[in-house]
Amino acid sequence: MPPKKNPTRRLITLLIGLIIVVVAVAVIGKMTGLFGSTERSTLVEAVDVEIRTVTQVVTASGKIQPETEVKISPDVSGEIIELPINEGDFVRKGDLLVRIKPDFYQAQVEQSEASVLQAKATESARRADVLNAELEYNRQKELFSAGAISKSDFDTAENRYQTAKANLEAAQYSVQINEARLSEMRENLSRTIIHAPIEGTISILNVELGERVVGTTQMTGTEMMRVARLDQMELEVDVNENDVVNVALGDTAAVEIDAYQNRTFRGVVTEIANSARTQGQGTQEQITNFPVKIRILDAHNTVYGQLAQNAALAGNEITAASETPNFRPGMSGTVDIFTETLEGTIAVPIQAVTVRDFAALAREERREERRAGNGAASGSEDGSAVDEPAPDNEAALDPTEEDLRRVVFVMADGKAEMVEVKTGISDDTHVVISSGLTAGQKIITGPYRAVSRTLRPGDTVEVRSDDDLRPVVLTSN
Repeated sequence: MPPKKNPTRRLITLLIGLIIVVVAVAVIGKMTGLFGSTERSTLVEAVDVEIRTVTQVVTASGKIQPETEVKISPDVSGEIIELPINEGDFVRKGDLLVRIKPDFYQAQVEQSEASVLQAKATESARRADVLNAELEYNRQKELFSAGAISKSDFDTAENRYQTAKANLEAAQYSVQINEARLSEMRENLSRTIIHAPIEGTISILNVELGERVVGTTQMTGTEMMRVARLDQMELEVDVNENDVVNVALGDTAAVEIDAYQNRTFRGVVTEIANSARTQGQGTQEQITNFPVKIRILDAHNTVYGQLAQNAALAGNEITAASETPNFRPGMSGTVDIFTETLEGTIAVPIQAVTVRDFAALAREERREERRAGNGAASGSEDGSAVDEPAPDNEAALDPTEEDLRRVVFVMADGKAEMVEVKTGISDDTHVVISSGLTAGQKIITGPYRAVSRTLRPGDTVEVRSDDDLRPVVLTSN
């Protein structure tokens, strides 16, 4: 009796065969393009080209300082015997600041006075010698004319007279020298008393009563104190050499002081240095900056302004309004300098602009055309392969040649179209497009890797929806 066939095994065999047929049909259809597409869309972010106002900003940081500050150093050396001021005191122009012990300089004055008197006495003696020599010369001249004396006696009298006049002239010069020295000694004596050159506040006091100081006539000298006008402050910042060319006198600025957070003060550029400050010179970390001064325009340090306007207030206690800032020298701050503003101009987000090597793109395009041509003529009539020579322009092309240009990618019918653009000024978020785009076009802004590297002209793109950006939440049963 023949064995019976198992229905279950037959069903399994049919299912396996059916699956193999379906997979084979799917693979063949995919490869031949019968169904499905081999081209994959790139998910991108896109925005419309806008007409907007763009303001170019240069940002820098620095320190608060008075617009007017005078360093006080003595011209003479000595011991401080009087110091009637303290740091923070308000002084008027001409007020006594320091008195240096004058004994040594007083003695020099007295010595110089004595030298002047001695020189004048010597001048008087020389003048008398001239009178006597002149009388003797006149007598000898008459006798020589009468033939009563010899020529040698007359010459001797004449030489004595000329010598006496020369001695008198030397004595007169000696008087002038000693008088000049006396004037210098008196000037040094007067320099032992130092008065305030301007009205202001003692912002720094580096010396104490009884301390010895060194005068500037000998070396650098001791900086004893500083007198500053604290009613008008400025911010000195270091601007990079690449940005300073965009800054001009009179540019407006927004100033932020670290001590007054969440507040912005108005400023204006008043000074741009001609010489740079170089840090780390000769190293890889070398930085070249130019000092720029920003005057703070908003009301500040009003207490010092009141003291400057009314002398009667100098001895009274004055408090500034709580909302008025009180800037102190050395405070840190940051400034945004508005260098240029363009209104009603075409602008795109900064991340939408990238750089492409047009020479590399051209080489790639020629290679694609060559491969396509070789594929179409891959066989001759006798079935042998045919190799076409490379075009002359491609053979001569320098493989290191670069042609870098700024471009943006525009969406057109679901495709990425690369457009060369010319850019202008920029702010923190947008850059001005001077040519290449028109308002209303949709440009691709992200992702960054796609815009900067992987995206190619003609790629199929699709705008990413909010669902694509929503994070995936994993749940468990």
